[in-house]
Amino acid sequence: MAENTQPNPVDTTPISTLERRDSLEKHLQTRPDPQDLKDRHILLDTSAAPSLQAAAQELERARATDNLKKGLEKRSDREELVQRNILPDSTAAPALQEKQKSLDKHMRMDSLEQKLQNRPKPDDLVKDGILSSNESPIQE
Repeated sequence: MAENTQPNPVDTTPISTLERRDSLEKHLQTRPDPQDLKDRHILLDTSAAPSLQAAAQELERARATDNLKKGLEKRSDREELVQRNILPDSTAAPALQEKQKSLDKHMRMDSLEQKLQNRPKPDDLVKDGILSSNESPIQE
C-alpha cells in the first residue's frame, strides 16, 4: 500500500541548454505585448514610477470614492422622482409593479370603452341645443 500516490511525478531528467533556449524563445514569441496586458488590466496603465504606483492607485480610489459620495448627496429623493414621473407611485413589491401597471392600463381602457359606448349621439346633442346643426360632426 506504500506505492507512489502522487498523480504526476516530477520529471527530473536534465534538459539540454539548446532545448531550454528553444523553449524560452518560443514562449517569448507568444508573449503578449504590454498594451494588451494593460487592456486586460494585468499591467497598470500609468507613467508613474513603480515606487509611486501604489500611492497613485490609492489616490485614484479615494478620488472615485469622493465623486461617488458627492453624486449620492446630489441624488433626488424618492418623492421628487415620483412627482417627475421617473419612479412609479406604487407601494407594491417590485415583482408585482409590472402587473399592477398592466392592470391599471386595462382598467383605464375598459373605463374609456364604457364611456364611449354611453356617450350621446350627435343628433341628440343637436336636439338638446348643445351643438348647432352646422356643427354636427356627421357630414353627409
